[in-house]
Amino acid sequence: MITTLLSGDRMGSRALTAILAAIVLALAFAPFIFPGTRALDVAAKVCVFVLLVASYDLLLGYTGIVSFAHTMFFGIGGYGVAIALSRMEVGWAALAAGTLAALALSLALSFLIGLFSLRVKAIFFAMITLAVASFFQILASQLSGLTGGEDGLTFRIPELLRPRLAAYYLVFGAALALFLALLRVVNSPFGRVLLSIRENEFRAEALGYRTVVYRTIANCLGALVATLAGALYALWLRYTGPNTTLDFAIMIDILLMVVIGGMGTMYGAVIGAAIFVVAQNYLQAGMKALSESLKGAPLLPELFHPDRWLLWLGVLFVLSVYYFPRGIVGQLRAVR
Repeated sequence: MITTLLSGDRMGSRALTAILAAIVLALAFAPFIFPGTRALDVAAKVCVFVLLVASYDLLLGYTGIVSFAHTMFFGIGGYGVAIALSRMEVGWAALAAGTLAALALSLALSFLIGLFSLRVKAIFFAMITLAVASFFQILASQLSGLTGGEDGLTFRIPELLRPRLAAYYLVFGAALALFLALLRVVNSPFGRVLLSIRENEFRAEALGYRTVVYRTIANCLGALVATLAGALYALWLRYTGPNTTLDFAIMIDILLMVVIGGMGTMYGAVIGAAIFVVAQNYLQAGMKALSESLKGAPLLPELFHPDRWLLWLGVLFVLSVYYFPRGIVGQLRAVR
């Protein structure tokens, strides 16, 4: 009911409502339910990636834009905060300056990319964004005097956020607020136009909508939210570098989360990110325990060796796509 009131969206399935409620409650009380530093790190990463995946789903799921530059905006947010807090006096002014500078740069880049590239066909736009993202990653690695190069930047954060509990609830609260804002966007008349563009761009143009304008705005909104996600992740880690924000493997992870949760469903970002991040962090440990328990059995200990966790993660992804072609959220709604 609360989500319906704030966003105008409906779950469409009791099972979906229960799953989302369980995830939100687990994240809200993670510091008390799951003791230990690693569990809190996983919960914070889930919060950040829910926001990052939702911002990408605004492009891919709602507008039909295939972009490989999303990690670039994620990295801009992280580097904006890191550079400001490492070069200015540590405090809220430096944090605000770094965040605003990152948002301004992301807005300018996303506007230019949208303005010049969204007029071309989808595959060419995807290649352009891939080239831009690769260039930015190389630039971040080469400008070691500014970005720390391959080593990245470690920095201090404002005193109020130094306790892990305070930092976690900043990440959780900001991610929740921004996610609800995205829900409001996709359930507004603007969001309906984006869906119509995804389904039939020519018909949307015939109805009088300037599709390039709408797609450019969607591109800018997705970039800004991804930038804020990067800033939150940097604040949590107190570090940023090419491997944590700009690596192309992160882009692949985002795509997998969108597909697992369900494209064109903001709720899919919550489920997809939660499943993927938890599996990414705990599947290897679970396989190690299973392999040790199967000692003496032929082949099985080697089959479930923890070094093969990526193989089983791939198997889980293939099975989820096969049995849930519309994603988990789409399948739950279809069953209802």
